[in-house]
Amino acid sequence: MTNEITVVWGGHPVKLIWQPSKVVLKEDIVTSVHGCCFHAGKVLLVRVKNRGFNMPGGHVEANETPEETLHREIYEEGYVKGDATYIGAIEVNHKDNPFYIVNGKYPLIGYQLFYRLDIEDCFPFLRENEATTRIWVEPEEVPYVIDDHELIITILREAEIINN
Repeated sequence: MTNEITVVWGGHPVKLIWQPSKVVLKEDIVTSVHGCCFHAGKVLLVRVKNRGFNMPGGHVEANETPEETLHREIYEEGYVKGDATYIGAIEVNHKDNPFYIVNGKYPLIGYQLFYRLDIEDCFPFLRENEATTRIWVEPEEVPYVIDDHELIITILREAEIINN
């Protein structure tokens, strides 16, 4: 599997580069944090309004660490809690995007961080936030259910081999 792909987001080409175990530097801009969540041998996927099934995660809020973002988003979207281990990052690179807006919503180069989360607590699914459904999927079935790019499967495979 490749660690670099180009996707089209909002009609714009964006290069994504998976960097396992990337050391996030102080100057790196982290735009979002996501979790490969495991429980009883299955993977948690959530359906977020207008996005289909994905791994839970979301944008970093002001004065929030990536780990705080991870735990907040995973609870808001999946109603689960657990222990997290950092896996790596996707570099989101707009250098070849002719439509990139300088000083716009996203940086020229930003990072999406990924963690493995071993679920310890699973709470009733209340649909209080943007997620409408949660499902538990066998890891080998994720490619047939998830609505995301193929790097996610590479990340999931790396998450599976991490022992907490």
